[in-house]
Order: sequence, then structure tokens, then C-alpha cells
Amino acid sequence: MIVITLFPALLFGEEKLLTIIHTNDLHSHLLGFSPNIDYTPFQTTDDFTIGGWARIATAIKSEKAKRKHPVLVIDAGDFLMGSLFHMVSREEGLELRLMKEMGYDLVTLGNHEFDLTPQGLARILTSAHEKGGMPEIVFSSAIFNKTNPEDDGLEEVFQKGLVKPYVVREIGGIRIGLFGIIGKDAAEVSPFAFPVKFRNPIEVSREMVKILREREKVDMVVCLSHSGIREDQSRTEDDRLAKEVPGIDIIVSGHTHTKLAKPLAVNQTIIVQAYEFGKCVGVLDIGVEKGETRLKEYKLIDIDDRIRSDGEIQKRIDSCITILNEKILKEANLSFYQVLAKTDFDLRLAEGESNLGNLIADSIRWAINRMDEDKNDPATKVVVAIESNGVIRDDLLKGKTGNIVICDLFRTIPLGMSRGDDTMGYPLITSYLHAHEIKKILEVLTSIYPKKGNKYFLQVSGLKFKYNPNRVIFDRVTDLSIGSEEEGYKPLDYSKSNKTLYRIAANIYNATFLNFVGRFTYHILDIVPKDRNGNPILPIPKEVKGNPFDLLLPLRVDVNKEEPGIQELKEWISVIDYVKNFPDKDGDGIPDIPEKYRGKLGRIIKEPSWNPISLLSRGTNVTWIAFGVLISLILMIGFGIYFTSKKIRKR
Repeated sequence: MIVITLFPALLFGEEKLLTIIHTNDLHSHLLGFSPNIDYTPFQTTDDFTIGGWARIATAIKSEKAKRKHPVLVIDAGDFLMGSLFHMVSREEGLELRLMKEMGYDLVTLGNHEFDLTPQGLARILTSAHEKGGMPEIVFSSAIFNKTNPEDDGLEEVFQKGLVKPYVVREIGGIRIGLFGIIGKDAAEVSPFAFPVKFRNPIEVSREMVKILREREKVDMVVCLSHSGIREDQSRTEDDRLAKEVPGIDIIVSGHTHTKLAKPLAVNQTIIVQAYEFGKCVGVLDIGVEKGETRLKEYKLIDIDDRIRSDGEIQKRIDSCITILNEKILKEANLSFYQVLAKTDFDLRLAEGESNLGNLIADSIRWAINRMDEDKNDPATKVVVAIESNGVIRDDLLKGKTGNIVICDLFRTIPLGMSRGDDTMGYPLITSYLHAHEIKKILEVLTSIYPKKGNKYFLQVSGLKFKYNPNRVIFDRVTDLSIGSEEEGYKPLDYSKSNKTLYRIAANIYNATFLNFVGRFTYHILDIVPKDRNGNPILPIPKEVKGNPFDLLLPLRVDVNKEEPGIQELKEWISVIDYVKNFPDKDGDGIPDIPEKYRGKLGRIIKEPSWNPISLLSRGTNVTWIAFGVLISLILMIGFGIYFTSKKIRKR
């Protein structure tokens, strides 16, 4: 428990005061949302939008004005990726330049800063530096590859000092050392960082603390940690960091999007985190005396329509909308605030089957079949599409008007880029799988998601299934059908005797994890993508050499086979086209979101049961091996009891 010191500073003699204003996981959410079209930056109490960087700028200025002592403004990473604005980040360095103008002093890098590859990150940092400057950036975790040149550009940027392993600042008589790290979970979901790797966060933190305490003689150590805080103690990282690395006074946490209303105290370390997407700003008031850091006061400021936006920052953001329209959207005959459709209900992501997840998964199957299905060859039809909660990033709300515009729809599925054509957005890929491999994909949801968290929950299109969470891990799916709500569903024989091939679709990010999921499950869930004739395209290697995304590039859907190379079908374009093609129900010339998406569709049904038939029916080798082990243990215990009691009776 943290004891908040309420006594005047005079009682502490030489106590020096400092305020740290902090954010994390801003994800390019420059405008108030949702929806963006409801956001009124210069009017208050007239909309329900939250966030917005111009509002954050106002909050920062206000908190600084309230204090006579020094204020430090910092961010714990993932300031990038999440809205249309990041589409020009490589050319404009927009987010970092804005953060400097907003008053940020220091930021670290999160996993999504690496989404555009090391070379893309190098371009972002260089653009920001050359076009107006950026806050100082600290990052201690990077390991550059000495033989692969793909990260040479980023390494050069680090060597120039645009990114430092740590910084020391003397503020108000307090000598502060700050460093930045990325946690294990964040590193695990950073495949585009290749060939950059990341150091163990505990080890690198010990090294930084030693340098800062012994060499730099600092009074206080602050760690900007893109690792996170979770309720599940087996998966939380920043409190473990505080326990295992003495000498860190404050951890400003990120990555897990946790709304931590009160700081955590772990040993002598204060841990804070301020939610996600700029919905909150944390304000930490501390006192420092004789090398000891004390919490004075803490609050989370809700960033909402009660705060009037900063005029200069909003002006800069508005000018960037013009850049987006001209450089990105015009080519696709789109514009930032273009109305695509209407809805009279919200579409939300949930930790479970969701109406938004169903719509996005359906859009993948619809878009590919519209342009890449051979009507003379039924096997070319995409039967199943998969989407993960981890790449669905925002809800789609009806707001005050019910209008769905480009910028709001894009925010639901904004991530990624392609190493194939160096353009923004994940491309869609397809391959052929057997029915038992489709079942293996679904076992990611039944067995990996419960251990790894919401981002591994799968949304599906073209199938529905039931699973029993009480069955043996990796063999929990009990019933599987393929089809649709319109055409009906038919049971799928997912035994290994079914040799039929089914065309499956996903974005390249999800496909990479599905392709190599066998590595994470002791090869129980090995999935081998195949071509139309059943020939393995990518055998599952024990160790992946090279970039895993490059292995999947040949599987990208080509929207124009007349042109040389592959003209990628982007997922964000597919979702936009799908929504644009909905029927106009009321004749006003604007498509309407179909009624089928108002609620769940029963595609994923959880049926817990301890019934022996349900536990064993259609079991794979995993189930029968586990059952055999269980029976053997029971027999061993039974024999042990029998012989023990027999000996006792003889006495």
C-alpha cells in the first residue's frame, strides 16, 4: 500500500518536488473519438467523444500552470499506429513532431513503432528530426543484426544519437536518470522488427540501473517500460521488473492498455499506467529527499469533451488531414470524412464473438471471392476467413448521426504494412488446408487465447463451431460446420481421413502466427499451407530462418493479374469496399449496416461439460494419450492402496 504524504514540504527540510505527466499507447489517435465526426474540438459538453491530442495538449499546459516546481512529460511507447494519420508517418514524422509541440520531453519505443520495419522506423525518426524536431527518445533494448543489412539504417539513426539508451536530466536540483525498455510479450508480437531483436528486460534494466546509480550518480531512476501490468500475475511484467531490479524509483508502464487509477507500490518502486489511445493522462506528484522518492499525489485526468482543445495543435492536426486526402486517399477515390454507410446500432469488439469481428472476418471472405474466385473451379472459393482480436483496434459507434465515415472505419483495422510492396496496411493471403488443420486453427482460440489473452481470440467467417473448455488442451473443438447464415451450415468432417482441401484466408500478420503456431504448441498444432494441388508451400521449420513475413509473400491475393508482380489486396480496403456494397434499406442513397450484425451470430459456442462422452468424443491423439496417462495413474494409485491395505491386514 502506498502512503500518500500529506504534510507540508517544510517537514522534510530539503525535499524537492517534481511532477511527471505521463501517457502510453496513444496509437496515433489524434482526434477525439468515437466517432471522429462527432468531435468538436472548440466546443465543450456537446459530444461524447474521448481523447484527442489537442485536448491532451490543453491538459498538459493546465497542469504545468498549476505548479511552480518542474514538470516532466513522458510517454511509454506505442505512440504510433492506429488511425489514418500513421499512413504518412514515414514521410512526415507527424506523431513525434506533434508530441514535441504538445510539450513532451521524453518517449520510448513500443512494439508498434516497429510495425513499419526497422527501415520504416528509421525514416519516421529522421523525418521528425528534420521537419521540426521531436522529444528525446530512450530505448535500451535493441539488438542489431551484424550480418543482415535490413536494420542498418535504424542502427545508424541510433548511432547518431536520435535514440539513446538512457538520458540524465538535472531538473529542479534533482538528477534524474531515465531509460526505456520493451517487455517480453511486446517483443513476441513484433515480427516486423526483424532482424532487430530485443534484450531481456530484466537484464537490461539491471544494467541501466547500475550505470545510472554508480556512474551517473543520479538521485532518481525512471524506467519507461513498454511491458505492462495485468491482473493475471503469471503474465504481468512490470511488477516483476520492480521486484527483481532494485533501484528503480518509478516505472511508467505501457503496452497492456491498463487504466491504473492508483499507483502500485512494489518494494520501493512506484508503477503507473494511463490506459490507452489518449483517453487519460496521468499526473504524478513526487518529492525527493536524500535519494528517497515519495509519492505526494496522483490523479488520472479523463480526456473528454469537458476539455477545450488547444488551437495550435488542432490546427496542425487539421492540416494533416489535407495531406492524407492528397497523398493517400485520393488515389483510392476516398476522403477522410467520406460517408460510407449508416448504422442505428454500435459495432463493438468483445472478448468473445462480436458483431464487429464478424463483419471484418466476413469482409475478408467477400473481398477475395469477389475478385479471385474461379466460378468454374469451386475449390478456388474462400471457405473460411480468420481474424484476431489483436488487430481489431477500435469500435464502430453510431454516434450522433449514425454515419460511418472513412476515418472511423479505418480505425477498426488500421495496422500493418507490406514488405512486398512497402505500402501501408496488411495484405490478405490465402492457402489450402485440410479440415483437421482448420480445427487446429480454432484450437488457438480454445487453448492459446485463455493463456495469452484477448489478442489471440479469433473471429471467424464461413464456419461455426462448439468447444468444451474442460477437454484436454489443444483438442477442445467438439463440433464444426462450414457455410454462412445466408446459405446455411453443413457439418465438416475434420478427421484426418478427409483429404479435401479448403481455401482459407487471413491477413499476413495473423497468417504468420497461424503458420508457426506449431512452434508454440510442441508441434501439436502444426499447420502446413498448401497450394491448389495439395503441395506444401511452406513446410513448418523447427527454426524459422529469415523474416517469417517474406515466406508468406507468394500467398498474397493479386487484385490485377494483368500487371507484373502482385497488386496486393489490402485488408483495410476490403473492409471499406464491403461496407460500401451493403444495400440501401431506406432509399436515401447511403448503404445500411445489415441487421444480421446487430448482435452475435452463434458462430462460436462455448459448452463446458464434464460428461465423459463430451470429454472424449472424437478425441485426437492428445486426448487419448492424456486419458491413458490418467488411467495409468488411477491404476497405480489403486494398486498402491490395495497392496498397502493388504500389508496392514497381515500385521
